[in-house]
Amino acid sequence: MINRRTLLTTALTLGAMKAFPGLSYAQARPLVFATFTGSWEEAHKAVLVPAFRKANPDASIVLDPMLSVDQIAKVNAARTNPPIDVMLHDPGPALVAIGQDIVEAFPVEKSTYYRDLIAEAQEPMAPAPFFQVVGLTYNPDTIKTPPTSWADLWKPAFKGKVGITNLNSTLGTGWLVEIAKMHGGSEANVDPAFKALEALKPNLAAVAANPGALATLFQQGQIDISPGNFNAIQILKARGVPVEFVAPKEGAIAFKTTIHVVKNSPNKELAFKLIEASLSPEVQTTLMNSPYLIVPTNSKVPMAGEIARVLAKDTAELKKKFVFQDWKKINEQRSAWIERFNREIKL
Repeated sequence: MINRRTLLTTALTLGAMKAFPGLSYAQARPLVFATFTGSWEEAHKAVLVPAFRKANPDASIVLDPMLSVDQIAKVNAARTNPPIDVMLHDPGPALVAIGQDIVEAFPVEKSTYYRDLIAEAQEPMAPAPFFQVVGLTYNPDTIKTPPTSWADLWKPAFKGKVGITNLNSTLGTGWLVEIAKMHGGSEANVDPAFKALEALKPNLAAVAANPGALATLFQQGQIDISPGNFNAIQILKARGVPVEFVAPKEGAIAFKTTIHVVKNSPNKELAFKLIEASLSPEVQTTLMNSPYLIVPTNSKVPMAGEIARVLAKDTAELKKKFVFQDWKKINEQRSAWIERFNREIKL
């Protein structure tokens, strides 16, 4: 299907080919960065892309926002001439992309910033430019007593006011695992979570397709409480939307997000330069500040502001306070969980 983004990419490519007749289509194609939807697209459009363009003024770049599962499917459909050059993945999809051999190892030896990343972000296949944190989000205008536990989502007072995401997102799957743990399950057994979801149905107002769509539901006043990404909520707050974030007493979920060079990309050098920009102290410092509030991984960027106040003063505290999940174990059954969720959790 031809859409606006496809037309834009094609126009840029044809323009480059006209200016440089010796170029092939693949050589002329702009760098395509598959970022996430919602707040991630906004942050990368406002901060990362301008930083990349400043360092590479002659390079063309196109953002293509989509979920990780869609990124992987798109690249697998055209492995020899992939339509994406750089992919962004949470832990589960990153393992899938590596296992399916559609991404290349990051050239660590060329990188200026890789050595400055905290140890947990130094992934040889793909560095992690930031952490994500998932906790409880709520509307303080309608919920006067802040929630303290994942279990609060089941309170009768929140009938028809709860939002969640489906399991195609890391947010949705990660939250499902934590609900399973609350009821005696684990990364290997989420049956207790599905039983709990059945009991949650009277409270559910919406099941969003992704975290960005979930944030929009707050903006539209359709939900009052949900699991949610810390940074997505901060962007809503900056727009004047009444919403707050709190870490549940069980522990908020933290996971690193890695950035990958796609195998067979015709733009490998530009892909490397984009990733370098994402790891730089300048970009990470800007993204850490309002309104984006993305948790940095470069050790030369001290945590400050709202991140230091609400989440952790440094990465050592973050690792103590937050829950890190076993995504290798989760991936073993995630496809089956997605099918089951889509079949059973209907509003």
